[in-house]
Amino acid sequence: MNSASAVKTNNTVKAPRATRGDQRFKMLDATIKRYQYQQDALIEILHKAQELFGYLEKDVLIYIAHQLKLPPSRVYGVATFYHLFSLAPSGVHTCVVCTGTVCYVKGAQAILANLEKSAHIQAGETSADGQISLLTARCLGACGIAPAVVFDGTVLGNQTPESVLDHIKGWLQDGST
Repeated sequence: MNSASAVKTNNTVKAPRATRGDQRFKMLDATIKRYQYQQDALIEILHKAQELFGYLEKDVLIYIAHQLKLPPSRVYGVATFYHLFSLAPSGVHTCVVCTGTVCYVKGAQAILANLEKSAHIQAGETSADGQISLLTARCLGACGIAPAVVFDGTVLGNQTPESVLDHIKGWLQDGST
């Protein structure tokens, strides 16, 4: 093997090996086939993949890129652009801080910084105990109640760093899921 073919081999993207026998990949294949391998259907296919796997892990993104003949960077870019997609398993509870312009101006950054410090995680991560996932959204469309935070799917407005932390502490004390 010469050095030119070695470079070429190293630059190719291969589908993950663990796809055989996994029913989730078979169902994902059916979805991709239903969309006729169209690159324009990437978002719909990513939604199905997240529904099947719970989150979009690296192997799934590479698999989709391979099947649609897209660069992995494009698939990753779409998956990271939309806040509805997750690249890691979610915690029992999710806290989404809106970082849109109005929320940002009204204190979202202080809320986020306080949460990151208190929970010892960064935005986009899940706590070590798997209880809390901390996420951000570019805009929730709730500018009239800024700063807005979504707790397990419920939007609450006019939040402060203290009120958000109280809500998180309530989750942990209740032990509710």
